[in-house]
Amino acid sequence: MHFVRSSKLVMRMKYTIASLTLVSLLLSACGGRDNNDGNGKNSGSNKSNETQVEVYGKLDDDTEVKIFTFSNKNGMIAKVTEYGAILTSLEVPDKDGTVKDVTHGYDNLAGWLTNSSYFGATVGRYGNRIAGGKFEIDGQVYDQLAVNNGPNHLHGGKKGFDKVLWKGEAIDGGVKLTYTSKDGEEGYPGTLQVTVTYTLNDNNELKWVCEATTDKATPVNIVQHAYWNLSGDPATSINDHILTIPAKYFLTTDKDLIPDGNLAEVVDTPFDFNTATVIGERIEAASIPLQFGKGYDHCWVVDGKGMRLAATLRDPKTRRTMKLQTDQPGVQFYGGNFLDGETSGKGGVKYGHRTACCLETQVFPDSPNKQDNPAFPSCILKPGETYTHTMVSKFSW
Repeated sequence: MHFVRSSKLVMRMKYTIASLTLVSLLLSACGGRDNNDGNGKNSGSNKSNETQVEVYGKLDDDTEVKIFTFSNKNGMIAKVTEYGAILTSLEVPDKDGTVKDVTHGYDNLAGWLTNSSYFGATVGRYGNRIAGGKFEIDGQVYDQLAVNNGPNHLHGGKKGFDKVLWKGEAIDGGVKLTYTSKDGEEGYPGTLQVTVTYTLNDNNELKWVCEATTDKATPVNIVQHAYWNLSGDPATSINDHILTIPAKYFLTTDKDLIPDGNLAEVVDTPFDFNTATVIGERIEAASIPLQFGKGYDHCWVVDGKGMRLAATLRDPKTRRTMKLQTDQPGVQFYGGNFLDGETSGKGGVKYGHRTACCLETQVFPDSPNKQDNPAFPSCILKPGETYTHTMVSKFSW
């Protein structure tokens, strides 16, 4: 059959085709709603987890220090600097959508260069304490570690990993940092090659992963040392935060906070956080371990093995909640007992007593001197082995 189109119909068709072509061009220019590169990955320049890199400042020798900023679609923003592989800030929404930084620290590099409290830092080569600043491996005594915490060695010494410049590289949703700790650095044997990555995903998980290898047997316990106040108000006490630690045992210590080699049951003590408990509820209890620590500064033996829940911290006012998972045997809960109001931090706020807490996943303190104690997991890394430590902080509100 033969059809004859009217002139009006032809004009309408031309107009429709022209309109569709214009829409197609506009979508191509804008990238459309789905900037998919064909592999299921968003390749657009405005994706929420693209890492931004900026110069943060310079060291005394004029070396540039970078800072890396990355975020997720839910409003969380993380910042990490090459100096000390430090988490400088983490902004998290609350139940009303108000976004606040929930960490203690400083506003600029000059402040971080004075960081004696280890705010936000990656500490090592051995986080926590080593008695007397010495240990022995295979009959060889190493006794040149700095004694920088009473009679003991703390957090890697006078110039630990928190006070060196790492090399940072932007990765998808985060940053990768590398550092080479030379043989003999701060008294430790062996050259240690270390990699730390921070990533933030759309499940609100801030993930910190550390790997290390050595060319000589050496103790390794690299720890992330953020100070948390989930209220977003750094002037308030964290004693009203609610804490859960799934652990049947904690480590008892001497007066200098060196473990005495015993695992004590938490039941019927102020150290039982198996059910959600307000931090300040029992902090003044008559307890020798609390007296030694001037509050909570102890290591709990996390129940189970592999990646599992190590702690849950919640601020009842804002409903911000952090669930901490790890593959490490212990978690050190430090309640900010030594914050004294003398340190001026972000915005000029002076960080007062117990205005933040730390939840540091790790092997046990003084493990280098407890190698014959079966209750203490090994901390000695040998050539051919790889040290791994994963810590995931998942937030909700």
